[in-house]
Amino acid sequence: MAITLTPKAACELKDLMASEGKMTAGLRVWVAGGGCSGLSYGMALDDQEPEADDHIFEHEGVRVFVDPGSLAYMEGSVVDFVDDEHGGGYQILNPNAVSSCGCGSSFKTADSEGATSGGGCGSCSSRG
Repeated sequence: MAITLTPKAACELKDLMASEGKMTAGLRVWVAGGGCSGLSYGMALDDQEPEADDHIFEHEGVRVFVDPGSLAYMEGSVVDFVDDEHGGGYQILNPNAVSSCGCGSSFKTADSEGATSGGGCGSCSSRG
């Protein structure tokens, strides 16, 4: 299953790529250990060639690169861009997350339930 972008996220990424002169770049997303809930997301523009084992998804003209280990935790996720009272930013809507930190940058899946938590912001909440 793919990692997709909302139209708003794709538009914002195209604007960012244009402003940084990286029109051939892709969005690299990954999962790493740590964060309040045990796993955390990472995102960056990647203007290098994808790794040989990367999964590459294209949505709205933007390529998304994901390594196989991260894809196992993120299959079916959607990258969105939200504007709120704190400013704008990208967020990952992950159907595999059974709980996430209030800040939205860390999460836990059913497979990672036993993982050691990375510390505590105290605002983690379960999703049903």
